[in-house]
Amino acid sequence: MTTVGVDVGGSKSLGVLLAADGTVVAEQRVPTPRTADALLGAIGDLVEHLQAGAPGSGVGVGVPGLVDRDGVLRFVPNLPGVVEVPVRAALARRGLGPAIVTNDATAATWAEFTRGAASGASDVVMATIGTGIGGGVVLGGTLVGGHHGFAGEFGHMVVDPNGPRCPCGQRGCWERYASGSGLGWMAREAAHAGVAARVVELAGGDAEAVRGEHVTVAAAEGDAQAIAVMDRFAWWLAVGLANLATVLDPEVIVIGGGMVEAGPVLLEPARRAFAALLEGGQHRPPVPLVAAALGERAGAIGAALLARGT
Repeated sequence: MTTVGVDVGGSKSLGVLLAADGTVVAEQRVPTPRTADALLGAIGDLVEHLQAGAPGSGVGVGVPGLVDRDGVLRFVPNLPGVVEVPVRAALARRGLGPAIVTNDATAATWAEFTRGAASGASDVVMATIGTGIGGGVVLGGTLVGGHHGFAGEFGHMVVDPNGPRCPCGQRGCWERYASGSGLGWMAREAAHAGVAARVVELAGGDAEAVRGEHVTVAAAEGDAQAIAVMDRFAWWLAVGLANLATVLDPEVIVIGGGMVEAGPVLLEPARRAFAALLEGGQHRPPVPLVAAALGERAGAIGAALLARGT
């Protein structure tokens, strides 16, 4: 069965056409609009374009935020004003349904579980670390959606009630510390404190222009100050992962999203901190932290797989 999968990201949206054997035979990227009507139009256009190569293909869509079981995008922390968006109904009105609509990180989790880094496992947690943090859970081989469909919003676990304000309205959410945005914030703090010289140099000499990617480049070069920032960031990442492991007891934790491209400079300190923070770490089997295998296509592939029920 050929299916279309769409992954709506914070800055761009990716659509793929997935052949019956699971290979991607076509794909298209477009910028993600910032308003509800434009977002619905962009999703519909992606689906329509990809279905032209395979009329009647099933459709799966992954969108960021709280998606209920009727395919309504209820709330998106990082897209202000995008609330109560009837994604499934809008696709049906254009004759592009029926569609499966779910959270984007949930879709990515299913892809990594069935075809990627967690293939062969039965109990999996995935955290997608990008501009924000999303996630998904598979327990006993079953994708966990929760009663309303909202499971997996890991980024909005509060880890510091006195922490910085989050776009969701709370303070001290995990993603304020352990996302790409959080890394940039920590790096700018270090830059203003005069302890991130190479990072500032990479940002053109402007401390306010420092972003997470400048830290990862400097850390990969071996810069001690950048490594110190990355170690602090990795500790915060490990705090949330250890909490999830304590609650869910996964066989493996997959780390996806753009931040995983940092590679060993992130994963190695995160693994060390995770081992130290996990309850009874010396008395339980290790829980591997592994990098996602499917890259930026994971969410779209997962949405397409969910549309075919596999």
